[in-house]
Amino acid sequence: MEQANGRTVSIHVTHGSEYLGPVGPFEVDGAWWSSAGPVVERLSEELGVPVLVLRLAEVAAGGGGSGGHVVYHAEALERPAALVPRQAGAEAAALLGPAERRAGWATQAGLRATLDWAERTLHRVGRPVAGPVEQVRTWNLSGLFRYRTATGVDAWLKVTNPAFNADEGAVIALLGSVDPTLVPRLLGTDPVHGRLLLDHAPGEDCWGPSGEEVAAVVPRLVAAQAALAADGRAAAAGLRDRTPRTLVAQVGALLDRLEREAEGAAEPAGPGASGESLTAEEFAAARALADRLPALVAELAACGLPETLVHGDFHPGNWRSDGTRAVVVDYADSCFGHPALDGLRPRQYVSDERWAQVAAVWAGAWREHAPGSDPERALALVEPLYHLAYAVRYQEFLDHIETSERPYHEGDPVSELRAALACAEAAARA
Repeated sequence: MEQANGRTVSIHVTHGSEYLGPVGPFEVDGAWWSSAGPVVERLSEELGVPVLVLRLAEVAAGGGGSGGHVVYHAEALERPAALVPRQAGAEAAALLGPAERRAGWATQAGLRATLDWAERTLHRVGRPVAGPVEQVRTWNLSGLFRYRTATGVDAWLKVTNPAFNADEGAVIALLGSVDPTLVPRLLGTDPVHGRLLLDHAPGEDCWGPSGEEVAAVVPRLVAAQAALAADGRAAAAGLRDRTPRTLVAQVGALLDRLEREAEGAAEPAGPGASGESLTAEEFAAARALADRLPALVAELAACGLPETLVHGDFHPGNWRSDGTRAVVVDYADSCFGHPALDGLRPRQYVSDERWAQVAAVWAGAWREHAPGSDPERALALVEPLYHLAYAVRYQEFLDHIETSERPYHEGDPVSELRAALACAEAAARA
């Protein structure tokens, strides 16, 4: 039943405390599990009332966050005439019951509280809503919603888990104090609950960026990072520490943990277990790489680039441009670390030709702001640390998401460790 460019879905529907039963299966456009828009559109049409997806409850087949058959829990904002309350069976009750580490926006009460906060905040800043909220995306890391407002300019609501994500409002304000044009306009923030309201940034996300878009984004981020490093505000911002020296200890702790899990693989896995293990030979190679990290960190420091605010996910899909103005969005992964982590991030998303331009523009910008530095050398050296940083980050995801959401990231820490081993081996051969 799966479409080549979509997924099949079944949805358990609730309205407040009432269970209204399952709907589906049916096909929807868009293969990504987190893409809630097509599911909401089809289900709202079926039921004749507005609905919102709370969370992914189960997935079969597919992979990499897309395709297959996906079971969701959705909340009807009004009671649909087509469905009547019923007793949830054992299987449905297990899927919809409470769970540890469930995201606040993935519960009925949490979602309604989030939308109430957004609408109150928009009214307070003179942007009252002018239509129903549009759900764009929801998954284990964030929820994204769009509001039409009375001013004619849309607003965006983003919600994340503050337990393991940066305070995006604070990061946007910090970068905006250096370059207000680099970031979207902040309309409201609630860091305790991970809520953020942003003004609409016109244009499109820069998947497959042009040369002009590279030149419009990369040097400006570098300039802001250099300024925040120079005045000390990046170091004082309370960001998660991903500096190379700290990363060495974090990688050691992750390897210790994964080895314990591998040794106890016959036992039931506990919360946050990776679900996949390195082989004994890979563990040995990873330990050898970890032993070499202090020397690599020293070489990286000798390149002369300052530790600063790092975006954390600086791929072109997080650049947005209308041809005249380009902004950078999505700061949930922001941290304090080495800027080459951002410099390397676009490589896997662009062609070889475009990557050569990105690397040249990034290096040229850093030579301007850090005279005497060697950014090209830093970009070459940082690759193992880049993958190791993502291994640590993905383990943070697994440690803070509920069991049903684990298919998004199962095995990612191990995959990044293998990538680090591969690039270290390639460097050794070279």
